[in-house]
Amino acid sequence: MSMAGLSLKQAPPISVPFRFILSAPLFLLLAALALLAAGPDALESRWSQPLLGITHLITLGYMSMVMSGAMLQLLPVLAGAQVPQPSLVAWIIHLPLFAGTLLLGGGLYFFAAALVTLAIPLLACAFAVFFAIAIYCLARAPARNASTHAMLLALAALSLTVGLGLSLAAGVAGLLYLPMLPLVALHVGWGLLGWTTLLVIGVAYQVVPMFQLTPPYPATVTRWLGGTLFVLLLAWSCHLLLPEPAAGILAIAASCGLAACIAAFAVITLYLQQKRRRKVPDITMQFWRTGLFSLLAAAMLWFAGQASAALADSTFYALALGMLFIIGFVLSVIHGMLYKITSFLIWFHLQGKLPPGKAPHMKNIIPDQAARWHWRIHLASLPLCIASAMWPMPWVYVAGCALLLGGILLLANLYRAWNIYLRAAALA
Repeated sequence: MSMAGLSLKQAPPISVPFRFILSAPLFLLLAALALLAAGPDALESRWSQPLLGITHLITLGYMSMVMSGAMLQLLPVLAGAQVPQPSLVAWIIHLPLFAGTLLLGGGLYFFAAALVTLAIPLLACAFAVFFAIAIYCLARAPARNASTHAMLLALAALSLTVGLGLSLAAGVAGLLYLPMLPLVALHVGWGLLGWTTLLVIGVAYQVVPMFQLTPPYPATVTRWLGGTLFVLLLAWSCHLLLPEPAAGILAIAASCGLAACIAAFAVITLYLQQKRRRKVPDITMQFWRTGLFSLLAAAMLWFAGQASAALADSTFYALALGMLFIIGFVLSVIHGMLYKITSFLIWFHLQGKLPPGKAPHMKNIIPDQAARWHWRIHLASLPLCIASAMWPMPWVYVAGCALLLGGILLLANLYRAWNIYLRAAALA
């Protein structure tokens, strides 16, 4: 993908991705406030009610909100297929996703079955429409490349994640009686290693060379990495159907393969960044590097857990692994992409509205210094979160304040950029 090949006819209205982009940080703020309200009780175990609610506010409310908006924007550009009635589709996805996430997060946080019950049809509606539109666009796409293949695999993983999640929500609400622990493991695996990681990989194939001016990913990587990750996830899932010792052997073999795949993706991306044409690092790359090193740290911690049963059985291990992956890797990468894509979209759409040369420069839409303050706070929040996993009191409050401040800075930077667009568009 190159900027020269883009046109406004391909892209949906700017309001389509921005309703998701501007809503998403609100859930980060809510998650940080919920963590501060729960205090050390939230980190008693990975199964604590407050932590389940906080986790879903981040994963559904922030991560899925941003990724849904990004998919609606990127599908016409990467795949060459336009979203039909994009503004209407965006509302049909956004409103139930927003409301359903609030209800599910609150229901899990307070263990209120009624709220969880109300969330189920809203989230089912949002994701059903999202699936239908994404599959429609990809099926009609004239472009067939590594990114579209990774997106298809990510959508397949999301369908499993959502199906498992809705089933688990029905179990929490008392509507179904299910083996909860195995289903939770599958839900987490397909959500984080499937949907999230595969989508990041697919988007990285395009945005890392385009925005960070790196060489392209090697053909071997783009051809095999996504499919290998998906097959390993399938193999890991199948271990639940086998008797011991075959189940244990398959689980550890597939898990080692998954850890090796995500570590390889991190190492290859860091290597490509070292080869970039512009040697001065920008804020997007700083966020990406934070995320990639966190991903490597998560892989190393997982391998350490396999070598030490005492570590694997500790509360710290599960909490730290989740924090490194979700806060360290996923949030860092999403923050970095948000800053670059937000500035690019505003510049891109104003190019079609204003006289030549009148659109603000991308660097002035979200100044590097403003984004850099957010990166510094986010970077500081990582060791604070790890410290809170080991010593909840008092570090959970310090970590919660850092996450809250980071969310405020992100929200302020994004709304500032949106106001620049509104003011410039009003003069057109």
